[in-house]
Amino acid sequence: MSQTLHERLQPYPTEKLAALAAQTPLRTSLPPISFSWGEPRHATPRFIEEALARHAGEIGRYPKVPGSDALREAIAAWIARRHGVGDLDPAREIVPVNGAKDGLFSLAQAVLGASRPREGAPVVLVSNPGYQVYEGAALLAGAEPYYIDTARGLVAALDAVPAEVWPRVRLCYLCSPDNPSGRVYPLEDWAHVLALSERYGFHVVSDECYSELYFDEAAPPLGALAAAQALGRDRRRLLAVASLSKRSNAPGLRSGFVAGDADVLARLRQYRSYSGGVLNPAVQGASLAAWRDEAHVVENRRLYREKFDFAVPRLRQVARLEAPQAGFFAWLDIRASGLDDVAFTRLLLAEQNLAVVPGTFLARTVDGHNPGLGHVRIALVASPEECAQGVERLVSLLRGLQPAAA
Repeated sequence: MSQTLHERLQPYPTEKLAALAAQTPLRTSLPPISFSWGEPRHATPRFIEEALARHAGEIGRYPKVPGSDALREAIAAWIARRHGVGDLDPAREIVPVNGAKDGLFSLAQAVLGASRPREGAPVVLVSNPGYQVYEGAALLAGAEPYYIDTARGLVAALDAVPAEVWPRVRLCYLCSPDNPSGRVYPLEDWAHVLALSERYGFHVVSDECYSELYFDEAAPPLGALAAAQALGRDRRRLLAVASLSKRSNAPGLRSGFVAGDADVLARLRQYRSYSGGVLNPAVQGASLAAWRDEAHVVENRRLYREKFDFAVPRLRQVARLEAPQAGFFAWLDIRASGLDDVAFTRLLLAEQNLAVVPGTFLARTVDGHNPGLGHVRIALVASPEECAQGVERLVSLLRGLQPAAA
C-alpha cells in the first residue's frame, strides 16, 4: 500500500533523538552535555542586538517582499568582498529570506512550480546524508527525492545516478561546507555538477550556511557563485543560500539570503508574496549591520578553531575521523567500537550523559545501504570548557569499548 505524502515526511532527527533519550535510563550522575544539535551558542554580538533594538520602531508598517534596497546592496557588497563576485544586481539577483531553511524550502516551489511537465514525476537530487529540509522541500513540491551518497564523494555520487533518471532531474541540493562531514567541494567538483546542469537543464542549489566557519584564514571555502565565475559560466540555474545564524551566532534572527539566477528569484519573490515570508523591518536593520561587519566573524572562527584544535587529535586517538575543513560538526566513525550508531548513542547517553546524533538519523537507506551507519555527528557549539569535558567523556567511552571490539 502506497504511503500518503505526510506519511513520507519523516520525523526530524531532533524528534528521533528525544524518543531515544526517553528510552535510555541514565547510569551516571554527570551533568548533561549536548553535542547533538547545530545551534550556535557563542554570544550574539552586542552591536547586532543594538541594531535590532534601534529598528524596532519600524515594525509599524508592512515590509516589502524583496527586502530593503539597503539590505540587498549590503549583501551584494558582502558577496563581492567574500567571494569576489562583484557583478550581482541587488534588485534582481538577491532575495533576503527568513534564514537558510526558508530559502532552501521555498526554492523548490519556485523552481518546480515553473517546470514544464515531462514523462514521470520530477526528480530532486538530495545529498545523503544531509539536511532533511531538502527531502521535505522536494516531497511538498510534488517531486521525488533521489538520494545521492555524497559520503563517497560528490563526483562518484553523481556518476552513480542512472542514465534514465537524469532527464527527470529538475533540482539538485548540495551543501558545501557539508553537513555532517565538514568537507568543502573543490572547483573540480563544481565543474562536474555544473556541466551536468548544463547538459540536463536542472537547477543547482548550494547550501552555504556553514561557509564562514572555516579553520584556515588563508583558505575560505569556495562558494558556488565564485566557482561558476572561475569556470566562465553564468548564473543560470544556479542559486546560493547563506545565513547569519552560524556566521553571526544569530539563529533566532532568522535572516539569510538567496543569490543567483534572476529568473528563479523573480518567481521566488512572487511565491513569497503569497506565502507571507518577509523579513520584518527590525530584522532587516540588524542584518544590515551584521553583513557589513567582519571582525565578529573572525573572532567566531577563532573560538571554533581552538575547540577543534583540541578535539580532533584527542578523538583520532580512539576513532577514525576526517578532520572537517569547515563548519562546527565532526563526523566520527565509531564502527571499531563494535556497536551500531544508535546503540553507541544510547550507551553514550546512559554512561556519560553526552548527547550526539546517530548517523542513520541524518541519512536514508537506499538499496539496503545507509551512509550514516556506524557514524555519529558531534557539534562543538558549546563553550570551550564544556566541549573539552564532552570530548573527554567521548574518548573515555571509546577507550572502554576498544577491547570488546578487538
